[in-house]
Amino acid sequence: MSGTEHLTVRREGATLVLTLDRPDARNALSLPMLVGLHDGWLEADADDAIRSVVLTGAGGAFCAGMDLKALAGNGMAGQEHRDRLKADPDLHWKAMLRHHRPRKPVIAAVEGPCVAGGTEIIQGTDIRVAGESATFGLFEVRRGLFPIGGSTVRLQRQIPRTHALEMLLTGRPYSAREAADIGLIGHVVPDGTALAEALEIAERINACGPLAVEAVKASVYETADMTEADGLAAELERGRPVFDTADAKEGARAFAEKRPPDFKRA
Repeated sequence: MSGTEHLTVRREGATLVLTLDRPDARNALSLPMLVGLHDGWLEADADDAIRSVVLTGAGGAFCAGMDLKALAGNGMAGQEHRDRLKADPDLHWKAMLRHHRPRKPVIAAVEGPCVAGGTEIIQGTDIRVAGESATFGLFEVRRGLFPIGGSTVRLQRQIPRTHALEMLLTGRPYSAREAADIGLIGHVVPDGTALAEALEIAERINACGPLAVEAVKASVYETADMTEADGLAAELERGRPVFDTADAKEGARAFAEKRPPDFKRA
């Protein structure tokens, strides 16, 4: 498994858990963290035994955004990883899910601050769970900056535009309850239980046919900006082959025999 000094990787059954691990800086984005995230997404895509991914943060925080000290020119930890960034100048955008969409479902488990770059990263995840004391927001305009991680494009597609513009233009913080009310997150749970809830959701996904799950996720995203007619046509192209898989036949047999299916990705 991959990982760096600021990004830990572990397996929970068929779930890959990626943990932003820089709690002394509220998990502010660093070069080692970005490299670790990038490699984690690639690992999940490449390993068929991984059926879902959970992204979380250590020390009661999710992510406080970019390391502003580094942005001001005071250096960034993990300079030994700079060759990776030179070799792939797009690496940081792939890490933040701006230029990469994992084929496996990604569930965010948020505790504490999830602001600026943190709120940008979760827009690239599929399902979002937050502890009730979690906070969200895009603070960039308050610092004379631009939320260039994709928020001016993605946020208005995920929540009503009036809420997206208020979040983008005021830079104010949002509570977990308010974030749920506007549709930014899906679940609010007691503090300290977001990861457990995310893992439960992952287990429910893992019990489903992996080929079907991946095809459904792909169809949702690739049809999002199509007309209804084009989207329905694309859905048939994506969905029909699933019915011819061994997994589909196993699902039908298991249902008839009243037992859990044993999917093999075939």
